[in-house]
Amino acid sequence: MKKHSPKKELILLPVLFVAILLCVAGHFLLQPNYQDSHTVEYLLAALPFALFGLVIIAFKVASKNDNQD
Repeated sequence: MKKHSPKKELILLPVLFVAILLCVAGHFLLQPNYQDSHTVEYLLAALPFALFGLVIIAFKVASKNDNQD
């Protein structure tokens, strides 16, 4: 059984914080005040792709850390 290092898991915290920030910003931009803005519409359409990119980055970091052991 492998022993997990807390330092290696803490490396992924910035990725988690960015994902949380994107989710909160997306909910903030869904307010009726920004309903007519085309820029906001494009940003909200790109949000799932940004989150998917963060998942790919997190997988790469995790697999790199796993291979170092």
